[in-house]
Amino acid sequence: MTGAASQAGLSRHPCYSHAAHSRCWRIHLPVASECNLGCNYCERAVGGLSSHGHRPGVADRLLTPQQALAEVARHAGDPDLAVVGIAGPGEPLCQPATFETFRLVGAAYPKLMLCVSTNGLLLADHAERLRDLGVKTVTVTLNTVDPTIGEKIYAYVRYGGKVLTGLEGAELLLARQLLGIEKAARLGLVLKINSVLIPGVTRAEDLAEVARTAQRLGAYIQNITPLIPLGRFRCLVAPSSEALGEARSRCESIMRQFRLCRQCRADSVGPPGREPGRAHREGNRAV
Repeated sequence: MTGAASQAGLSRHPCYSHAAHSRCWRIHLPVASECNLGCNYCERAVGGLSSHGHRPGVADRLLTPQQALAEVARHAGDPDLAVVGIAGPGEPLCQPATFETFRLVGAAYPKLMLCVSTNGLLLADHAERLRDLGVKTVTVTLNTVDPTIGEKIYAYVRYGGKVLTGLEGAELLLARQLLGIEKAARLGLVLKINSVLIPGVTRAEDLAEVARTAQRLGAYIQNITPLIPLGRFRCLVAPSSEALGEARSRCESIMRQFRLCRQCRADSVGPPGREPGRAHREGNRAV
């Protein structure tokens, strides 16, 4: 498990601590536009708040690193702001803007915790760079440790100048994810594992295997979220609250679980679950 020293500050991270969830702020900076993975449940979109709604992969607009720094500056005086994260709307680790944003924000506001969400494909390549930039927490979406399930979830994997599909793509993705998780944990980064419960594709038993693997590699906490039927999985049905609870309870015997995730937008500001929209567009904090 990750050492206690590297977990310092998690009590103020609203996506790692239940106690901090409604008390502490996080701000997501939408600087990552492109993605290297074709998740069958994903629909990325920029612009049009009313049509895109409150879900991952969407943002009102993309920011440059300098605009992202200015966005943090607007809220930095609030004592409840604890975390600055990059969670899309694309894959942060294949965007140079991600690293420049962390450099600028880290230099200007060293007391704020830096956090990134990633599909894990490039995590092993960039783990040291993230650590050196001051990133403390990393969320990795790991939906399965079985490539035969993975090929049902991912339409393609783009890596090393190649586009892989089917079982070949799923095997490469899994290998890279596990390598990245192990390396990041060894470097002292604190890892949360996001796993999507997809009816007909992933079951509680499958996510328990994810928990066992992630725990062994040094991850700190798992966050099981329900499928939002979108993209190629638009015709699937979201899991029931009972099924979601069963999966979380089953995995809780293996590793700690985070149960309050609100599946936030890539440009969210405020305490999770207490933001009626992009309130900062009017210059107000979300309450």
